[in-house]
Amino acid sequence: MQQIQLDTPFNMPAIQIADFSQAKVFDIRDYGAQPNNQQANEQAIAAAIQAANANQGGRVYIPAGEWLCAKIHLKSFVDLHLAEGATLLFSAEPADYLPAVKTTWEGMECYNYSPLIYAYECQQVSISGQGKLQAKLDVWQVWYKRPKPHMDALANLYHMAAKDVPVEQRQMTYAGANLRPHFVQFNRCQHVLIEGIQIQDSPFWVLHPFLCKDVVIRDVKVQAHGHNNDGVDPEMTQNMLIEKCVFDQGDDAIAIKAGRNQDAWRLNTPTKNLVMRNCLIKRAHQLVAVGSELSGGIENVLVENCRFEDGTQYSVGTGNIVLIKTNERRGGYVKNIIIRNIKAGAVKGGALSIETDVLYQWKDLVPTYERRLTQISDIYLSDIHLNQADFICNIEGQAEMPVKNVQLTNVTADQLTKDAISNVNVEGFEFA
Repeated sequence: MQQIQLDTPFNMPAIQIADFSQAKVFDIRDYGAQPNNQQANEQAIAAAIQAANANQGGRVYIPAGEWLCAKIHLKSFVDLHLAEGATLLFSAEPADYLPAVKTTWEGMECYNYSPLIYAYECQQVSISGQGKLQAKLDVWQVWYKRPKPHMDALANLYHMAAKDVPVEQRQMTYAGANLRPHFVQFNRCQHVLIEGIQIQDSPFWVLHPFLCKDVVIRDVKVQAHGHNNDGVDPEMTQNMLIEKCVFDQGDDAIAIKAGRNQDAWRLNTPTKNLVMRNCLIKRAHQLVAVGSELSGGIENVLVENCRFEDGTQYSVGTGNIVLIKTNERRGGYVKNIIIRNIKAGAVKGGALSIETDVLYQWKDLVPTYERRLTQISDIYLSDIHLNQADFICNIEGQAEMPVKNVQLTNVTADQLTKDAISNVNVEGFEFA
């Protein structure tokens, strides 16, 4: 095991991840893999994973070339290693991701199509190398649209979660539901490493560690411009490092989650001790989005030394450096969020935006079963410069539960189109 001790302004234990550098290699060609034979490759990869797991440690080797494949289910003590020039090209046929597995949709647990790469209750598991993971989008991009049958399915899942229907009964692969799978989900795993690879295109969220501990995502390049294509969605995950990554997204670069409403209150696990540093964002809606699924609580987040590439037009670029969003249904809390040393070109929003009434399509789709407000406090931004923005800070707190203790230090912009500061229902705001 490798130990990574981080210097953070909060108490964070060392992150432990597996070291596969000397592990036995299991080449998928030895198990019958053939570049253009999806079925053979699926069987070969599964057999190599099984052999590496049985060996109590091994590297499943994907050689250079394009390899057609479908779902990959990892096991403990296994590193999926893509050689330079290797591409795993994932099918866009939904049937290839059945039978359904225990997974999530936007903060609610359910049984849905398997993520393209999935690990459940694994330890010491990784994806590494210089190769590429790529999703065919033929069907998924059709599913990006949200017609009434899809929205009805979301409402159905919402009602089941609110009423504590057992997860095993929340079967969501029926016709018309069209709940797209994650690209990579580590579900209830420990000691997870994702390093060096490229990821192109995605049905849904790209990298989703859910209820995990000790996670490192390093030197990863993500390019995915589809609907809900966040780069990384840590959810109820603790002790995590994201560093030296490049994000080119159709949604947020990192969207920090902690579950939705009753499901998260049941699981009762905050997202805690998360560090993101030295990353480049080419395109994203936000650099850091917090919520709106945050019902389990989010605390101890440090984002530092990141930058945006300048866009050629004002409309190009992110919405905000930090967006914290919640609503009356979420409960939970957000505290001790530290963002420092960030440079950006033109953004559509500002350095910090906090919104407490964000419901999107859910506002009229489903009712509020239980009203719980979110306590937001201790938000610190420093040494942030924007070339162009609408504002510096816009906070829309709630009179019943004001946002507390927000400090902005040396947060500047060359050009603003609106007032620099526009806050309501905030206690303890400092702007220096």
